[in-house]
Amino acid sequence: MNYAIVFRLLGYILMIEGALLLLPAAASLIYGEWMVLAVFLLTAAVSAGIGFALRAIKPRSKVFYMREGFTATALSWIVISVVGAAPFVLTGCIPNPVDALFETVSGFTTTGASILPEVESLPKGILFWRSFTHWIGGMGVLVFLLSLLPLTGGSHVNLMKAESPGPQVDKLVPKVQSTAKILYGIYLALTLLELVFLLAGGMPLFEAMLTSFGTAGTGGFGFRNDSFASFSPYIQWVVTIFMILFGVNFNAYFLLLMRRFRRAAASEEVRGYFVVIAAAIAIITANIYSLYNSFGEALRQAAFQVGSIITTTGFSSCDFDLWPTLSKEVLVVLMFIGACAGSTGGGIKVSRILILGKTLGKELKTALHPQVVAPARMDGKLLNHETIRTTNVFIGAYIFIFITSFLLISFNGFDMVTNFTAVAATMNNIGPGLELVGPMRNFSGFADPAKLVLIFDMLAGRLEIFPMLVLFLPDTWRKF
Repeated sequence: MNYAIVFRLLGYILMIEGALLLLPAAASLIYGEWMVLAVFLLTAAVSAGIGFALRAIKPRSKVFYMREGFTATALSWIVISVVGAAPFVLTGCIPNPVDALFETVSGFTTTGASILPEVESLPKGILFWRSFTHWIGGMGVLVFLLSLLPLTGGSHVNLMKAESPGPQVDKLVPKVQSTAKILYGIYLALTLLELVFLLAGGMPLFEAMLTSFGTAGTGGFGFRNDSFASFSPYIQWVVTIFMILFGVNFNAYFLLLMRRFRRAAASEEVRGYFVVIAAAIAIITANIYSLYNSFGEALRQAAFQVGSIITTTGFSSCDFDLWPTLSKEVLVVLMFIGACAGSTGGGIKVSRILILGKTLGKELKTALHPQVVAPARMDGKLLNHETIRTTNVFIGAYIFIFITSFLLISFNGFDMVTNFTAVAATMNNIGPGLELVGPMRNFSGFADPAKLVLIFDMLAGRLEIFPMLVLFLPDTWRKF
């Protein structure tokens, strides 16, 4: 393990977090929240100071591999969450450190699961920081770092691979830094576009910014106690459309910008993503039609919830826990499918579902005709053995962690649906589940040990499991 390079990267991350903490400080200043302002400034100073000290460490070698990439990624997300939780504790908004950590990890991992029963009374600066963590974590803190700093001497794609969602990570252009800049450029442009549409619908600037942060990062923290139930149909449709757009693989947007329209349209993952969304909306609309006054309202509610769940955003425009069983079952299935790889969404990812389906088809053909060569292809390209292997290993690790977490939180004594959907909602970075963790409820009922399990699940889900598991291997910490 090249400890020096890991600590140096952590230093950069803490310095960046210190700078980002100045934005909620500015919000506190605008609204005259002097105590909250002081807390943010203090936290920013401490974060930047520790970061500067760590950055001063000079590594003997600037080369790092997947081990350092995984370790730096996992530790970065843990460290920024601990520092990010400090304002909640110091302002007294969330006095329990475990609850504050849960809320912050939920923010950075874009989960949107909350322990707060009421949010409208929170200071504006805290509300801003709470939603801004979604935007920071959506694209990834290390991808942000790579876009800013011309790091030299290492395989920096290892950092991007460790943090970016999906079975494989493609560089859009030869240089990793340029790829990171392109991704963040698209991310920022879509965020600003949504902001414009929300402002056009009469939403106040502060609320429009928080909504854009949550939608872009597919986070789901609301600033009203009813999430989006009280907003106009126009606002709900805008949020629905942009939730779905942020669930698309950003590679497709890059291809569109490069005017490679045929190649973008040929993406099996993107087409599968929209097919699943359309099918789910159609099924749920038909199933809940009798609960609403018109077809249009049923369609809007179905589309909002489907867009929110499959992209793992977690906003809600109604209490879907009151819907018929079929509709709830469809939403639970969407929790596991998730959005596209290379997006800000969570879940298993549509690409992995397609790879598993193609692998199954290949194996069935081989079983029937052992002499037949039946290669699995995706987007016209041959799926290599490594991609299939890593997908299978991911699913195995996913199931293991899911079952373990499900059993561990069961000691709280809650019902099976609550426990199952709580793990599904946190591990897939959804936010709301069903029953006691439904869209109009929260996770405050769980004991601190169960919350720690769910915190691990949120981090594991956002980081694609392996970076978190690597921390538990003794070989990870051996010097080379």
